[in-house]
Amino acid sequence: MSDAGPPGFADGKDPEALRTIGEVAKALGIRQHVLRYWEEQFPMLSPLKRGGGRRYYRADDVRMVETIDRLVHREGYTLKGAKMALQGRAAKVPEPQAAPRPEAPATLVATNFAYRARLIALRTTLVNALHEA
Repeated sequence: MSDAGPPGFADGKDPEALRTIGEVAKALGIRQHVLRYWEEQFPMLSPLKRGGGRRYYRADDVRMVETIDRLVHREGYTLKGAKMALQGRAAKVPEPQAAPRPEAPATLVATNFAYRARLIALRTTLVNALHEA
């Protein structure tokens, strides 16, 4: 079975394809209202908005959401601190994992999505198992 898109999305789209807020929320395990709130708090996060306010996230937007999520939920930054870190990002905040290599950036991004999606699925399975017990 061949999947052209990031395995975390499992949608068959090209890794650089536009994705809806629902697709991004599901793949990254972040609720849609949180993504919308982050757009207000982080000016550097600005997905395309089309008719009716429908949001479309570019690959760079998705990477920005991943970085915000990492800073806030894993590294313990406040929203204000994460915003400051992102504004001075080149000098102060390391990229998640290693920076994509020039020879295969789409492959590395797809791999990161795959790992994150698998971890989210595993976490969900464990939570469900604990609630059933």
